[in-house]
Amino acid sequence: MVEKNPITPEGAQKLREELHRRKTVDRPQISQMIAEARAHGDLSENAEYHAARERGGFNEGRIKELEDKLARAEIIDPTKLEGDKVAFGATVKLLNTATDEEVTYRILGADEADINAGSISITAPIAKSLLGKEVGDEVKIRTPAGERVYEILEVEFK
Repeated sequence: MVEKNPITPEGAQKLREELHRRKTVDRPQISQMIAEARAHGDLSENAEYHAARERGGFNEGRIKELEDKLARAEIIDPTKLEGDKVAFGATVKLLNTATDEEVTYRILGADEADINAGSISITAPIAKSLLGKEVGDEVKIRTPAGERVYEILEVEFK
């Protein structure tokens, strides 16, 4: 059975756009670069030719990766979810009980996670610790700096 990967509609659209660009823009450009480099003659010492072939190989690999991700995507719209338990798509406000510092994370799929934007992968240890918990629960999370205890202040789907 194929393992499905949760992703938001926006995340799936970004993957589709990248796939389209790689097939319709990058692939023809790379083919043109290879043809131009091939016209320069001796391929054994033609750095432009080898660089273009390498770029083409990378592009084809990424195309296959994107097609696989989209084939395994389980599109979930967080705006249609509700409840008070932490799940995919939830925005969770946490309180570090030792420092009284608040932090907010949105739990997304691996392809959408961006810690700088406040989103974490559903497969990340912190997200795994939070899944299924609800407001008021305390969660122990192991970090490189040691174990920390967080209280869940808010869970919302937006």
